[in-house]
Amino acid sequence: MSEDPQIKPSKIKTYLVFTKFRLSFLVILSALSGYLFAGGQNWLEIAYLMLGGTLVTGASNGANQIWERDLDQIMNRTNHRPLPTGQMQLKVAYSVVILFLLLGTYLLFIINLKSALLGLLAFVSYVFIYTPLKQKTPWAVFVGAFPGAIPPFLGAIAATNQFGFIPGILFFVQFAWQFPHFWAIAWVLYDDYKKAGFSLLPSPSGKSKASAFQIMAYSLALIPFSLMPWLLGWVGTFTLVAASIMGVWFFYLAYKLYHSCETSDARKLMFASFVYLPIIQFIYVFDRTENFIELIKSLP
Repeated sequence: MSEDPQIKPSKIKTYLVFTKFRLSFLVILSALSGYLFAGGQNWLEIAYLMLGGTLVTGASNGANQIWERDLDQIMNRTNHRPLPTGQMQLKVAYSVVILFLLLGTYLLFIINLKSALLGLLAFVSYVFIYTPLKQKTPWAVFVGAFPGAIPPFLGAIAATNQFGFIPGILFFVQFAWQFPHFWAIAWVLYDDYKKAGFSLLPSPSGKSKASAFQIMAYSLALIPFSLMPWLLGWVGTFTLVAASIMGVWFFYLAYKLYHSCETSDARKLMFASFVYLPIIQFIYVFDRTENFIELIKSLP
């Protein structure tokens, strides 16, 4: 009996690693920001959105690990995962993915049909299109940016149950962010990725000025892209100032990478990208004070 407390955390950790829970949490924050920005104020819908989104994202991450289980054995960053180490059997992995996908899709369906279909679209495009392309072409990053930009779009659709300009703009901002984000990761993990045949930097020359220039260019483009909600009159001066400061800071880190071409600067940009997106998205939410205040007032 005394061994049980030691065994359970180990099993829990195995499932968390398999579904990439920390990454799933960031995805769900993005979906939540889209929901709140679009005017959603139903706490039960928020619960369905966050739980359903977490499960579908976890299914996507798990399916990715099933697909790449042999490649994961090769790379230092992934050889500790449950399938390469034998901590999880393949049939269990398939069961987890199917269960998470079905339950997560059902929870999104309770909100509305469009949300469920978007969740399925993100799963299919990530697992069956983006994942196999990673070994074939750097254009995989472009393909992967589509499912990667769905979360705020899905969140807005969950709130409005209709496609429109607001979900589209939120999708576009996250879509543009993903290029410097993914490329910074690809730079940091370049040598490890090469072991598995992944070549995801934008230039065939790899870790070069050419790749760094494109990272810098997309980071610069993020500044006007991130200001689109302000330009359209959806948010106020706070977004103009805060998003501009965040954008200049992010661009500065990309410029440093272009100047040095050092992995240490790519790593700083990579971590900054994880911070940049949720801050920008919740700046949008907080600046639409009428929606945010109404949501807080509805607390029991």
